[in-house]
Amino acid sequence: MTKLGIMIEGQEGLNWERWRRICADTERLGFASLRRSDHLISLMGPDAGERDCIECWESLALAAEWTKTIELGPMVSPMTFRLPGLLAKIAASVDDLSGGRLILGVGAGWNENEHAVFGIPFYTEKERFDRLEAGITTMREIWTKTNPKPARDPIPLLIGGKGSKRTLPLVAREGAEWNFSRLDVEMFRDRRDALDRCCKQVGRDPATVRRSVMTSYLIGRDRSDLLERARQVREVIPSLGSMSPEEVLENRKDAWLVGKPAEIAARIRDLSRLGIELFMLQHFLLDDSDALELLGREVLPAVA
Repeated sequence: MTKLGIMIEGQEGLNWERWRRICADTERLGFASLRRSDHLISLMGPDAGERDCIECWESLALAAEWTKTIELGPMVSPMTFRLPGLLAKIAASVDDLSGGRLILGVGAGWNENEHAVFGIPFYTEKERFDRLEAGITTMREIWTKTNPKPARDPIPLLIGGKGSKRTLPLVAREGAEWNFSRLDVEMFRDRRDALDRCCKQVGRDPATVRRSVMTSYLIGRDRSDLLERARQVREVIPSLGSMSPEEVLENRKDAWLVGKPAEIAARIRDLSRLGIELFMLQHFLLDDSDALELLGREVLPAVA
């Protein structure tokens, strides 16, 4: 069964009022998962320091209180500015508070400017990945010997990426979910098959790793509705700022899910044949509850 979740880029304008509303909407409409990025500052353009950005794990703790059924988690927490022992403690607390609804996304960290702004050491790629692998081991150890205990012990891990040398073998060993962050059919198929091989090498059934894809979307009841959302998204994503709304739709039609609800549902059904079990949809227009309504009322039932 294909599921849909909502992904919030929290560094691109999220505040507490918006977060409360998004939590309520995603649960009410029946989405499978609500996740948010773990960044400290906007990653888009010269006004980076001016955009609202609430802290990831504080927001997840509140989401655990504000919701009752939906899966929650970071996508993903870097091991560079989340020390594994402390992250294990924080994650266990949120998982306990939510009644076992946390999926813990972890990564090596990648944005050098963000680290520089906040005075956080930024290591070489090898060092960062070494820290990620060691950190997973540390977290699992912490959960066995400290309180609170996670409601699900160990907490399921989400690991994203496409690297065949280290990332996919790590997913095979440790991941409950693998996330691929683009709509590229050929690349997804290639990495999916590589992950299957990695699983078999460690004696794991590949079917036990959930496959998810993260992408954004533009939805509308009609053409004018789509054009209005295309106009608005230009204000969030600088690379689209110089385009007309028509050009935005043309530019994003393959890279994102774009169209009327029936068109988006048809594309999701087609893509799900690749083995994609969960689509995490980046919701850039944070005040647009109507877009979530369209997804929840018209797309979700058509793909479930």
